[in-house]
Amino acid sequence: MLHPDLLDSARAISDRIVSLRRAIHAEPELGLDTPKTLAKVRAALAHLPLEWREGGSTTGAVATLKGGKAGVEGHGRVLLRGDMDALPMDEHTGLEFASTTPGRMHSCGHDTHTAMLAGAAELLCARREEIAGEVQFMFQPGEEGFHGARHMLDDGLIAPMPQAAFALHIMPNARHGAFAGRAGALMASADQIEIVVEGRGGHASMPHDTLDPVPAACAVVTALQAMVTRRFNAADAVVVTVTMIEAGTAHNVIPDQVTLRGTLRTLTPRNRERAHELVAETARGIAAGYGLSASVTVTPGFPVTMCDERAVALGRGVTGELFGESDWITLPAPIMGAEDFSYVLEQVPGAMFFLGVAREGDDWRSACSIHSPRMYVDETALPRGSALLAGCALRFLERGFD
Repeated sequence: MLHPDLLDSARAISDRIVSLRRAIHAEPELGLDTPKTLAKVRAALAHLPLEWREGGSTTGAVATLKGGKAGVEGHGRVLLRGDMDALPMDEHTGLEFASTTPGRMHSCGHDTHTAMLAGAAELLCARREEIAGEVQFMFQPGEEGFHGARHMLDDGLIAPMPQAAFALHIMPNARHGAFAGRAGALMASADQIEIVVEGRGGHASMPHDTLDPVPAACAVVTALQAMVTRRFNAADAVVVTVTMIEAGTAHNVIPDQVTLRGTLRTLTPRNRERAHELVAETARGIAAGYGLSASVTVTPGFPVTMCDERAVALGRGVTGELFGESDWITLPAPIMGAEDFSYVLEQVPGAMFFLGVAREGDDWRSACSIHSPRMYVDETALPRGSALLAGCALRFLERGFD
């Protein structure tokens, strides 16, 4: 059984969890370089018996707690992860601790993820003498498209490798305090696509003397949507979205080329590979039909976030024990967003769970989502996240996935 007072212990340190979250939120940092954020974390946890490992290509760090329970082998090593980087956007929340840096905001909740992980470290260090095994606390930068988890793996910061890994992601438009997850694919792979349609420009009054790439590019956008609905099973989730169209310099000039950029998301490696091929085939074929050419570049992004069935069952059990079965939601389908914790889950069995942080009592369905400049977090839910992370670590080190 988990400590019956684990949630009470988390609530007792809620001021420290919230204080760290607000300090990080006020000074957001981008990408792989988050030194101020890491310094805040290290200062908040300086009193704990943690061994720190830093260095390599990022400002990521892993703090390790070695259990003090003598004479018991335990189940080895478990990793808990929180990400630290923000997004390049302005904040419009009006909060007293809002971003002090124009063009930067913690609108994906990474400030809360880091603060909840720090809270879990406090809870577990307080129970060190009852722990057999080790807990690795992974403080990771560069989740927002910079492959921070992969860099930390490549840098050898996560060594030795754990036998299980868990992470939390807040959802501001989900029921306050509820946890959600699913076995198998939780989130999609996400790749970037760039298509350049090449033509021959000229005067807008004489299109017959040019090879106009604009109509061809528009046809490519439409054809990509038909490609998804006609080349993939309707039961398979494949999303191709063109988000940028760049062309032209004046209203009366037909440009030489049009550049299309967007994203490609799938839930299986096979569909991912096939979609790469079909995007290129479709773009080149449509362009050729207009007497033009098209070049296609697909930049691989995060892989599919795959959750181990045993790890999800463990998280559900911990949720039921700490909060009650009604606070667990099994997601009926994956979410087509992407997450670079997927790099960890490619090598270690584990799971990511979602935590609803909508304002308690409000209609969570109308709340702003992540990546909104007005995203709001009800901070009273954060101790629950710390308790769940700590509970998952304790349960795994005690029983493994049994």
